[in-house]
Amino acid sequence: MLMHLTSAALPRPHCLSELGIAAASDPMVSLNEFTYRRGSEIYGEKEAADYVYQVKAGAVRSYKLLSDGRRQISAFHVPGDVFGLENGSVHRFTTEAVVDATVRLIRRESLDAIAGSDGILIRSLLRLTTMNLRHAEDHMLLLGRKTSLERVAAFLIEMDRRLTAAGILALPMSRRDIADYLGLTLETVSRTLSYLRDLGILGFIDNNQRHIVLLDRQQLAGLDRRN
Repeated sequence: MLMHLTSAALPRPHCLSELGIAAASDPMVSLNEFTYRRGSEIYGEKEAADYVYQVKAGAVRSYKLLSDGRRQISAFHVPGDVFGLENGSVHRFTTEAVVDATVRLIRRESLDAIAGSDGILIRSLLRLTTMNLRHAEDHMLLLGRKTSLERVAAFLIEMDRRLTAAGILALPMSRRDIADYLGLTLETVSRTLSYLRDLGILGFIDNNQRHIVLLDRQQLAGLDRRN
């Protein structure tokens, strides 16, 4: 695993609460921080799940490569998100930095040791696992039952909740990333975003169209509710 890290570790003690993980005594733990360049792998599918991770800056994508070479992105992780929690001993997905990203790592065995005598930590980890499961279920519904317009609308609503600051939705991911997350073609994503702009639901404020202003959130939410 460590062969994928691109900068030196900065080990120092932290409280679990800094990761958004509650514990009865809020014990001090040793976290490492690494910076991954854009496109760098953080861990690969079927590698040992020795660490739990949190995005401190930037963004990370989790994905699988299908047998025909297509890529299916299962999740985007943005600052504050904890990822890499597995119910087995190996990772089920590959993760990469979408843009330059700083990621915190804590050894899984450290959490296991504390959780053995800390009911609050167990409940906190269960909450994180449940949130990940809920996202996976929502994503499965999106891929299986929603139209392309509904998928793009749902994606924008999700990212608006997680990323919007000062009224601007700054997307770190490319149109290709969005397409691979929504199970659509690049052309369909681009065409749908242009359609939403023409409807007056959103506007672009830069040439690469990654900075979006959502002008009509109510109408956007209405599109996502269609059956």
